Amino acid sequence: MTYAMRLGAMLFGLAVTAGIPAWAAPDVTGRPVEHQLNMQTPVTGVGADIYSLHNWMMIVCLVIFIGVFGVMFYSVFKHRKSLGHKPATFHESTAVEIAWTIVPFLIVIGMALPATKTVVALKDTTNADVTIKATGMQWKWGYDYLKGEGEGISFLSNLSTPRAQVGAPGEPATEQRGENYLLEVDNEMVVPVGKKIRMVFTANDVIHAWTIPAFAIKQDAIPGFVRDGWFKAEKVGVYRGNCVELCGKDHAFMPIVVRVVSAEEYTAWVDGKKKEMAALADDPNKVWTIDELKTRGEQVYNTNCVACHQANGKGIPNAFAPLDGSALVNGPKHPQIEVLLNGQQSGKYPSAMPAWKQLSDTEIAAVITYTRNNWSNKAAENIVQPAEVLAARK
Repeated sequence: MTYAMRLGAMLFGLAVTAGIPAWAAPDVTGRPVEHQLNMQTPVTGVGADIYSLHNWMMIVCLVIFIGVFGVMFYSVFKHRKSLGHKPATFHESTAVEIAWTIVPFLIVIGMALPATKTVVALKDTTNADVTIKATGMQWKWGYDYLKGEGEGISFLSNLSTPRAQVGAPGEPATEQRGENYLLEVDNEMVVPVGKKIRMVFTANDVIHAWTIPAFAIKQDAIPGFVRDGWFKAEKVGVYRGNCVELCGKDHAFMPIVVRVVSAEEYTAWVDGKKKEMAALADDPNKVWTIDELKTRGEQVYNTNCVACHQANGKGIPNAFAPLDGSALVNGPKHPQIEVLLNGQQSGKYPSAMPAWKQLSDTEIAAVITYTRNNWSNKAAENIVQPAEVLAARK
């Protein structure tokens, strides 16, 4: 390929990138698709502004490219030595000095003004209809509806892609991968269409980052800090993203899914979710049998603990503590209750155990009972009741 052909291909690529919202097959919104050339199709006003800015900046860059290289190539070929031209002898030109000062200044102003307007709009989280807190944790998201319709709803959102589709390290998957491989969860965040949603972000272990490209929102979730952002989805649908801050070994398995529904559907979802939460809320004064707690605890462990401590309880060396044979698990039960409620910020392992206060008293009692009676553990105090966890919270 000649230089001219390469240059033409590059210019064509710039022009195509500036003008096509998402060159993809099939045309799907809300997630990445094969052969996608450009940004995902935006479904928010700010997202549309950002996309327009992207196109504007690409056009400006293209014009500068053509102008600068056009003049350069014209000068090279028109004034080459073979035509008898000799180098100019002047050393400065007031007109040129003024031109290359004013022109870049005008270009910067033309790019900065619309960009500043959009950045200011991105930071305006006032007058929100619904406020939702997203808490990043290894490796899932917790959602708490703080204000607006749905206030009081709280749940965890885990990857729902079967591990058989992922495969073990160094081994192929045993199941065919689905359409939304690694971009599907068991509990979607649901919001109403056309309403301003304020998002509050934090984390309980390491830095995570919450993003939905179609909403043009991305914000870090930092332990001990609260950040915020907002979006107003203008189209019903399901929109997907990922944690985009490297947060540990299962960083790739921490998707984000937001379902945008009509106002009527959202009200129905809120009512259903609150009834579901009420049904799942166990009486902390109920006395459970050890077998009931172990069965419930295994479910809690597989959902929340297995990624770090592993199914065999051996943990990950120099990262996550083993529970099989652990002195904490086999010792008195109250220190283990304290660790689950308040976390463990020091010790042998560099990745501190985060607090799990978002679990119910019954779930914490069950998972502790499960670990104390599983693998090679034979704890003397081998059963924990929900009432004991409730008392430790006070």
